[in-house]
Amino acid sequence: MSTAPTPPPHDVTARATGPATDPAIPAGTLPRLMPRTAIRDLGTHLDTYGPLPAPSSALIAAVREAGLVGRGGSGFPTGVKMAAVAAHGRRTVVVANGTEGEPASLKDRTLMAQVPHLVLDGVSLAASALDATEAVVCIDVAHGQVAAIMADALAQRVAAGVDRVPIRIELSPNRYVAGEETALIHWLNGGEAKPTATPPRPFEKGVKGRPTLVDNVETLADVALIARYGPAWFRSLGATAEPGTMLTTMSGAVGTPGVYEVATNTSLSAALEHAGADLAQVSALLVGGYFGTWIPTSMASHLTFTHASLRTHGGSIGCGAVFALPGEVCGLAETARITRWLAEQNAGQCGPCVNGLPAMADALDQVVAAGMDAHMARDRLDHLLVLVEGRGGCRHPDGVVRMVRSAMSTFAADIDRHLAGVPCAPSPALLPTPITGGWR
Repeated sequence: MSTAPTPPPHDVTARATGPATDPAIPAGTLPRLMPRTAIRDLGTHLDTYGPLPAPSSALIAAVREAGLVGRGGSGFPTGVKMAAVAAHGRRTVVVANGTEGEPASLKDRTLMAQVPHLVLDGVSLAASALDATEAVVCIDVAHGQVAAIMADALAQRVAAGVDRVPIRIELSPNRYVAGEETALIHWLNGGEAKPTATPPRPFEKGVKGRPTLVDNVETLADVALIARYGPAWFRSLGATAEPGTMLTTMSGAVGTPGVYEVATNTSLSAALEHAGADLAQVSALLVGGYFGTWIPTSMASHLTFTHASLRTHGGSIGCGAVFALPGEVCGLAETARITRWLAEQNAGQCGPCVNGLPAMADALDQVVAAGMDAHMARDRLDHLLVLVEGRGGCRHPDGVVRMVRSAMSTFAADIDRHLAGVPCAPSPALLPTPITGGWR
């Protein structure tokens, strides 16, 4: 990524590249999570962020008071999650989820590459607070360079005797659904990395049958900052109900694609304009990744990077990714492509995924083609959305349904044109659909 100019002191966003941050991070300033140059040496890290705080069970209350919610997609209160694990017994396990199987997102691997020790600090502190016997950092096997950076950082920490709880790195399968928390638990227990929707949940019975905290790596980096600077410092930026900052991957029709840190009360329009987007040339936004929602550009100034705000438009911040669709690109065609990819990425364990999702992709392709059967395909798609939703063995089909439904609403005028036999002009595929491994 190219280096952007240093933002003004009161700017709401900060690039993840550029000059180094100050050793102390004043309240109400950015960046927080990432300095603008990588800090991979343990000594430099400790000089920048300060020493690792003493282990304390009081960290759980501090995280709860800070109001931190998970940065991996669900937005569940982190302190509540930690308390639930603690309440289910001793000899717990902490799992840091750095798999990032979402093709539209780069924020987790960027964070681990920039400040591996901050992530490991969070893992270490959470493990100590929960009286854990082990901690695991899971990284997608396809992200080998990031895994090597994390492994080097961990070796430095072992040599310095920094961590009280043993931490290890595991390379998880390269599969979209493999990063879901129950899929990770199954895989770490020797099974296939397939998610389930039935109890017990990991906080009750996870790795080796023990209570397990599964948190996103960005969430755990925030835990490390809260442990150092306190809940009031954390709340000095962002929305009152969902405070702090978050990392977002901006891509598509933006001048400088990449990972940005934003306060959670930042509007989507402000963040996109900071990334160099001309919103007049953007027809829609895909917010939250492939399980996210398509949102009209006209809503960008009214919505912020909070779950509560996006929920008013049927959306969610999800993995934090924001894709700006260029005005000349067919949103239906992009939706059809990623629906096909998501259908191929299913866990192969229930009818709604194995049969329903490919049928949805077929119907979308027929609508995009604007042929004689487009009307029939649109009716079939409406039927499939109802048939698939809420009937899967995990949340995968529901995520696809949500994204497709949002496309049908946001691109309603385009659908009418396609049904009238007027297809969009051919355009290059923009949203990535990488080749990954499978079970079938």
